[in-house]
Amino acid sequence: MDQLVKSPVSPYSVFTRSEWAKLRADTPMTLTAAELDRLRALNDPVSLTDVEEIYLPLSRLLSLYVAATQGLHRATQRFLGTSDGKVPYLIGVAGSVAVGKSTTARVLRQLLTRWPNTPKVDLITTDGFLFPNAFLREHGLMERKGFPESYDTQRLLRFLADIKAGQGKVTAPVYSHLVYDVVPGEIVTVDQPDILIVEGLNVLQPARLPRDGKAIPFTSDFFDFAIYLDAEVPLLRRWYVERFMTLRETAFRNPLSFFRKYADLTEAEALETALGLWSRINQPNLIENILPTRPRADLILRKGDSHDIEQVSLRKL
Repeated sequence: MDQLVKSPVSPYSVFTRSEWAKLRADTPMTLTAAELDRLRALNDPVSLTDVEEIYLPLSRLLSLYVAATQGLHRATQRFLGTSDGKVPYLIGVAGSVAVGKSTTARVLRQLLTRWPNTPKVDLITTDGFLFPNAFLREHGLMERKGFPESYDTQRLLRFLADIKAGQGKVTAPVYSHLVYDVVPGEIVTVDQPDILIVEGLNVLQPARLPRDGKAIPFTSDFFDFAIYLDAEVPLLRRWYVERFMTLRETAFRNPLSFFRKYADLTEAEALETALGLWSRINQPNLIENILPTRPRADLILRKGDSHDIEQVSLRKL
């Protein structure tokens, strides 16, 4: 991947890890090692030091942004003489497969709930808005899962529009990674949180423009703040393969797993399969659809060889 441009015209302020860590000021560390163990995703070795130096300052910054947005909303209500309900602050978390989006989203959620102005923080992934496997098979899209055309974008947009309109008890579909499909009849309900974190491959991708010229919203139009997890392509490939090989010895052995067939492969066969899946599906999706959205993020967390975040780029206001 190309390096971020560090020129006077760059829209980002770029911080080294140590520079960013200093911004935590006197923010107390409240997350314990046991809590972090429950939040950590497979093959994402985030440590308490990572939380303290990267995510704690970020949670402090976001709490300030949320407080400012809440104040602006109250001022607007006073000006208009209205008393409509609160509007959740939406945070998008984007990036490649295997980059650690889910861990970042879960850690941020836990930290943000501990700020006094944001006691209720919900998290949802866009996986639930994938079309069911039956639909994908019917339309020849099973090997395009995760690409823009595999999502029910209109349903996702309606969900986000309802959230931003301040509606209560907005529902979304549930996705199971075990069966690799949307679970029929199961829903998750989001009821006016202070913050909603939306995590997924596609959260910063623009929709296809209509031919009739009518204005349509993009998913990212609903976000107040967007985060992109970044790493070099060879690192992402290695992490994806390592995760696949680990799952082959664990979750894939579950008889209900969609990927049960991979559990019986030899090590060499499993490695070849993982590399094939990466090169055929995940890397093209990254290059064609995900990576081009990186400049749309407000914050870019760039990871190095050991999954450590080495650089933080914050969009200038």
